[in-house]
Amino acid sequence: MTEFIPPGTCFLDLPSPFPMKRGGALHGARVAYETWGVLNASRDNAILIVTGLSPDAHAASNAGNREPGWWEPMLGPGKPIDSDRWFVICVNSLGSCKGSTGPASINPQTGHLYRLDFPDLSVEDGADAAAHVVRELGIERLACIIGNSMGGMTALAFLLRHPGLARSHINISGAARALPFSIAIRSLQREAIRLDPNWNHGQYDDERYPESGMRMARKLGVITYRSALEWDGRFGRVRLDSDRAEDDPFGLEFEVESYLEGHARRFVRRYDPNCYLYLSRSMDWFDVGEYCADRAGNPGDTDTRAGLAAIHVEKALAIGVQTDILFPLQQQEEIADGLRAGGAQSEFLPLPSPQGHDAFLVDIARFGPAVAGFLERL
Repeated sequence: MTEFIPPGTCFLDLPSPFPMKRGGALHGARVAYETWGVLNASRDNAILIVTGLSPDAHAASNAGNREPGWWEPMLGPGKPIDSDRWFVICVNSLGSCKGSTGPASINPQTGHLYRLDFPDLSVEDGADAAAHVVRELGIERLACIIGNSMGGMTALAFLLRHPGLARSHINISGAARALPFSIAIRSLQREAIRLDPNWNHGQYDDERYPESGMRMARKLGVITYRSALEWDGRFGRVRLDSDRAEDDPFGLEFEVESYLEGHARRFVRRYDPNCYLYLSRSMDWFDVGEYCADRAGNPGDTDTRAGLAAIHVEKALAIGVQTDILFPLQQQEEIADGLRAGGAQSEFLPLPSPQGHDAFLVDIARFGPAVAGFLERL
């Protein structure tokens, strides 16, 4: 499996060695990123976007790559994140297979792929890598850091570990810690990959690739990214036109099954299974409460609210949707309340989108004005 890197991607080398939160270090590592807009003379108009598990750094079309990005309706000239006003940076997560160093990258010490020799990955490691990009670009303080899904976790870790590096924060469908339901779903996804014989303890290649495991993992994920309300509205109980194949009596029969199968097949060869495992587990480990416990010398004695209150930004907005079962609405309310306890002018915005966790990618009619309005007030 090779890395999938969009055209126009930029790279920054990380310090070597780059220490990892849970032990070990990376040597010769890098971070992939893209930018939009122009940094002004006072260098105070920069916005950083940190992403969910699977996106690359190509959030929207730009001079280096005219192809639409994963957040195309949200970012660009005249759009809610207006690149005529803001200098926007989007980083690809450390541990990914889309430009930043991860398990699918070459280990310079061995000349072979890291695979499972990659150090244990934490959300905090991705936050530290993103902070390095910001500083290397000559930015002393971001106007705002925006985090979606896993990126909401990364943003909180960024603010905790690099105080003063951002003036404000928008947390979109994020969380300050992993909840049992989300952990259970991600555990099943990882198990599906690991039980595929072709995974072979991480020693697969393009010829023997754990496609069945990745398909199942992706299907589980997609089911939780949307809501039951949307599944019903889009597909109902509509059956496929073709009859079931005689040699596969339990094969695809409903349109919703066909949709999941097509979506999974488009994904599996464009994302590395080991990277998926590492990033998925990093979310399960995350709890901002570890920060205060570690500083007090009492690891394991976590207090999520205290961790959030230790973050100091001027303004914050936490957005969630009522139909999100993966990062439920109470988690965004917890973030808003915790940041307010830390002194932020903090707002919680629940949206009635029917599209579940992935609503921020598709329901721009609701998310766009909320993000634009917050940025206008900065």
